[in-house]
Amino acid sequence: MKGALTLTVVLLLAVLVLPANAQWLDRRTPNIPRTPDGRPNLAAPAPRGADGHPDLSGVWTGLAVVIHVPDEALTAQSKALIHEREENYFKDRPAFRCQPSGPATMAGWRRIIQTPSIITILYDNLTYRTIFMDGRQLEANPERTWMGYSVGRWEGDTLVVDSFGFNDRTWLDALGLPHTEALRTTERYRRRSLGQVQVELTVMDPGAFAKPWTVTQNLQFGADTDMVEALCETDQSHWVGRVSDAEHDTVTVPSATLAKYAGVYSGLWITRPRTVRIQLENGTLYVNGVAEERVRLVPHSATFFMGTNGLSYDFDPEGSPAGFVVERHVSGDWRFTRQPER
Repeated sequence: MKGALTLTVVLLLAVLVLPANAQWLDRRTPNIPRTPDGRPNLAAPAPRGADGHPDLSGVWTGLAVVIHVPDEALTAQSKALIHEREENYFKDRPAFRCQPSGPATMAGWRRIIQTPSIITILYDNLTYRTIFMDGRQLEANPERTWMGYSVGRWEGDTLVVDSFGFNDRTWLDALGLPHTEALRTTERYRRRSLGQVQVELTVMDPGAFAKPWTVTQNLQFGADTDMVEALCETDQSHWVGRVSDAEHDTVTVPSATLAKYAGVYSGLWITRPRTVRIQLENGTLYVNGVAEERVRLVPHSATFFMGTNGLSYDFDPEGSPAGFVVERHVSGDWRFTRQPER
């Protein structure tokens, strides 16, 4: 869309999404190009349907999108909602309450079933979308639902999907970005190759944003695997406290002590490689969260800090500079080792 605001995107390592090694890795995908050694040739040209259009059918996966919207693009009401959701560590996130994720569902696994008259997207959390391809127009005032009302058309090799009719109970990203019932979206699907689909999402909502914005994500084809269901757990008994509570117990730590923690650390978060970057700015430490979001660290002692993302961080009490940091998460305690400066 001309004039739409292009935003920075980071990818969320979502705990609720099954990792690749939880899928059926030995499920061979039939009728796809392969290299001489038998591996799927993901760089091969995109397949086409009988109507000549690119065929998007198959199992796909993508990481969740966290969207950084500039302050000037947010209404006052949107800013207040984001602050409220951050205050309780995002415990009301729809996915954590076993509710549909809504119009910006890009995370996790999905199966696309494509026909000339209708396209269906089935998600691993047992929700689904229907895209009508029969030439109908988008309704002027459809019933408000979790996943909205969608109509699609082909513009050359690009599938264009216009959607309207969303309720306001979902979030646009995992960090509380809100929308209203005035939300409209346009998606552009481009299958670049056998292994990749690029999805460009443009969001228009005068009730939440001062201007439209656009975000782009790549989906990866799930070759030689299949999709299994991934249901959430509603138990939130471990989810206690608020950001303001953590700030009440803050202590003062000398700048020289904070400075020895700044640096780059690396290790594994569960089974994924993770790089932890600690920065000191104006007497405050910041870390990149598991979603690459900017997280402020609140000191509770000279070595123990609470993050505004609900995680806590313990630093090496002896090293100068610190030799390691431990990131404490509901999934476990993960130790990351300082890397040499380059």
